[in-house]
Amino acid sequence: MAFDFLVPVSEKALAFCEFLPEQALGKNIFKHTEKKGLPVFAHATVAIFGVVESRTAFEKKPEKLDTEALRIALYRLMTGNWNSTIIDIGDVLEGDTVEDTYFVVKEIVSGLLEENIIPIIIGATQDITFPTYRAFDTIREMVNLVSVDSRFDFGEDDELISSESYMSKIITDKPNNLHNFSNLGYQSYFNAQEEIDLMERLFFDAYRLGDVVNNIALAEPVLRNAHLVSLDMRSVKASEMGISASYSPNGFDGMEICAIARYAGISDKVSVFGIYEMENTKLSQGLVAQIIWYFIEGLSFRITEVPSSSDEDFTKFTVPTDTEELVFFKSHITERWWVEVPSILPEHTKNNSKALLPCTQEDYLEACNQNIPERWLKAYKKGLN
Repeated sequence: MAFDFLVPVSEKALAFCEFLPEQALGKNIFKHTEKKGLPVFAHATVAIFGVVESRTAFEKKPEKLDTEALRIALYRLMTGNWNSTIIDIGDVLEGDTVEDTYFVVKEIVSGLLEENIIPIIIGATQDITFPTYRAFDTIREMVNLVSVDSRFDFGEDDELISSESYMSKIITDKPNNLHNFSNLGYQSYFNAQEEIDLMERLFFDAYRLGDVVNNIALAEPVLRNAHLVSLDMRSVKASEMGISASYSPNGFDGMEICAIARYAGISDKVSVFGIYEMENTKLSQGLVAQIIWYFIEGLSFRITEVPSSSDEDFTKFTVPTDTEELVFFKSHITERWWVEVPSILPEHTKNNSKALLPCTQEDYLEACNQNIPERWLKAYKKGLN
């Protein structure tokens, strides 16, 4: 069983918890220990585990990911007003081959998903996103992936999978269960024009760093539609990470990346949350710990909403345009918006129904001005292909 390959939380991290106040996370997380083994999975909401595999790093890492220091940074934080049960199941070490590591990660994530537990993965390299995507094979027919990254991470077809080419593997690997890919925070000078054009041709969504920073709420509807979120810490400013080499001077700041993590937690679809490419600095470890904290806080605000014209909690707006009649819904509880779009997903084609695409009030106002929102157009084209 894949869970047998998990290494318990270190004795140093466990000893650190003994000196924490009762309100600290370290006192309220059920941990995998050498003496007691794995914690009970029943009623768990979130399972944290590390993956130290780094052989596929695009730039070779001089040292292994220090998951012990990351845990200490997380354990010292105070719990929020949450109703989440958190377990820490330890670490996956490097297997004999990278493929062995991928297999173990895939099986662990799949097992947690079957138990309705949300994995939070702390990984050395972002290519671990690939086995977490494959973990959905027996869970969902189609998967929406959101990457918070300065790069699209496409590579050459014949290139070995790495931390900067794993998306090509996801797109081409069979069975192809990827329904939509969205990028938040790409920086144009890190991506070839051919890659940007490819995103357009595949009707994928890409949001430039400047656009997201100017309006962080742009991330909310994107994350509301995601099943899998992969966060590359290289999308964060080098100064925020305490690092000068291999990181960019431009990127998200600490508050912005934590806001994105909170949006991911609030999304009732997000089932896997991965954080990758951090380094062994105090600032990096502290920021990753706070990202995890905000994601878990977001979970406590999750509300499952299914817009319907017969539900009094929603208002339906029909907007006729020159070419289409768009139907929007607004929630009176959360003030979130959706728009109907054609869908090729089995759950919609069987019932001859339309999909509800998360959107913003700005999309509705744009439609009122006789402009078809770009996110609707991409979803429309995808639904007809």
